[in-house]
Amino acid sequence: MSARGFRGALLSVAHDPRDHADAIRHEPDGLLIVENGIVVARGDYQDVAPRYPGLAIEALPGLIVPGFIDAHIHYPQMDRIASHGAQLLDWLDTHIFPAEKAFADRAHADAVAAAFLTELLRNGTTSALVFATVHPQSLDALFEAAARRNMRIVAGKVLMDLGPEGLADTPHSGRAESEVLIRRWHGHKRLGYAVTPRFALTSSDAQLADTGALLAAHPDVLLHTHLAENLGECAAVAERFRDARDYLDVYDRFGLVGPRSVFAHGVHLSDRACARLHESGAGIAVCPSSNLFLGSGFFDFGQADRHSLRLGLGTDVGAGTSFSLLSTAGLAYQAALARGDRLDPFRALYLATAGSAGLLHIADRVGSLEPGQEADFVVLDTAATSLLARRTTGASLAEKLFALQVLGDDRAITRTYVLGECVWDKHADR
Repeated sequence: MSARGFRGALLSVAHDPRDHADAIRHEPDGLLIVENGIVVARGDYQDVAPRYPGLAIEALPGLIVPGFIDAHIHYPQMDRIASHGAQLLDWLDTHIFPAEKAFADRAHADAVAAAFLTELLRNGTTSALVFATVHPQSLDALFEAAARRNMRIVAGKVLMDLGPEGLADTPHSGRAESEVLIRRWHGHKRLGYAVTPRFALTSSDAQLADTGALLAAHPDVLLHTHLAENLGECAAVAERFRDARDYLDVYDRFGLVGPRSVFAHGVHLSDRACARLHESGAGIAVCPSSNLFLGSGFFDFGQADRHSLRLGLGTDVGAGTSFSLLSTAGLAYQAALARGDRLDPFRALYLATAGSAGLLHIADRVGSLEPGQEADFVVLDTAATSLLARRTTGASLAEKLFALQVLGDDRAITRTYVLGECVWDKHADR
């Protein structure tokens, strides 16, 4: 594949801007050089272009940012998005568990996986940490579809031996099936594996212990589960695990808290748990849309920042209400403000890109469009709607980014690129 150039306004935030003065990189007239799917050069057009005489250069009108990275999302739940009337535990029983049973059928899993990945790309999401179901074929369907699209996806078969009929494995089968799937998929193309116990209440002590052993045997995979999402859930966990100091301590006792652990939600965390998360290097995937929809509460950014927690951003669909990490970032701003914290728009972009990449341990490959990284990027249209156009005309970069965060959604995604190839074009879809 020959080198190609992409000219336009480039923006990325490689580090948390609160801690790094040089985290924000912006070239109003920038040039991105891509060769074999990898960024080989980036900078101001007038500086970079002379180094590549005769190179084919494509002008991209809009704001070019790294592809969004969803740190927590459930692909089998997409057809139950916008399901009415329940908080977490009842919502699972009423809406989600019945839907997930259908993934015993491989053809059904194939159809949903294809639709799910298309929806991600339509929303500018090029990488994600994904829940499948308890069925191994649900993961095969997702990974096969992702491999065909060259997407960077990390996922795992769900472990839940205390699940309802049709959704329960056993400690032995869960471990054995996970071992097979890790050998088959981890490191294949751009795919990675995450050991995925659903949450503490759906696994026996024996399975949680076996999960810890599985992680120890495969130190390069992730741990992906839920933590302290909902008060009813927290109360049920405390009732079952009466000797545990808090919810996180349940996982810790089974060897599930470490630098490669990603915990979704973390709405109701003790300071002790936050200190332990920081000490271990584990991180939280913040899911504000889901937390609001299920009445779970508002993530405490202030508490997280006092403990220097590693954070990313997740849509969580289907409890989340949109695949768009733009609109999810807008809700993160509102969740933060509800607790007296103000989420800066550049930090919001960081959480949706390099922050989530760091959480997934892929920040060396994606998230900031630096030379040496894979060329996954999105073209944003600041005039995608009449209201956005009015709000962003003559606005500063920060104002434009915040307007996209609050008013933007899939309509603001003009194009999505994976490894330098356009895989979604809004205008071609019309």
